[in-house]
Amino acid sequence: MITIIQRVTSAKVTVNEQDIGSISTGILALVAVEKNDTPKEAERLLERILNYRIFADEADRMNLSVRDINGGLLLIPQFTLAANTQKGNRPSFVSAAPPEQGRELFNYLQQHAITVYENVQFGEFGADMQVALINNGPVTFTLRT
Repeated sequence: MITIIQRVTSAKVTVNEQDIGSISTGILALVAVEKNDTPKEAERLLERILNYRIFADEADRMNLSVRDINGGLLLIPQFTLAANTQKGNRPSFVSAAPPEQGRELFNYLQQHAITVYENVQFGEFGADMQVALINNGPVTFTLRT
């Protein structure tokens, strides 16, 4: 699995002009599922997101996790992160999971996230989503499992 995490002061996701998820200070995570991913990778990715230290401590050093600050987590499915862009002018999605597998694993990630962290919101798999955010820093990282 692949994710791009962004430290945000706020973020929201909209589908059909309806806000379906929003957070204040926390992490916006764009998540892609690849063909060989399993629930084990989903669990590992979530733990990395929740424990990744990207928030400032009292010495203004990135030493705190979203858990430490009790921040929000907004998980957005985004299969395009699995694209191979190394050659040509068109992305290849051969490593991306097929839609049904991607939906199943993102749903698993959602259910697992709800059980381990209370301040979590989600985008909608397969929907045309509009995502708005204020990236704080900017601070952005790519994580893989």
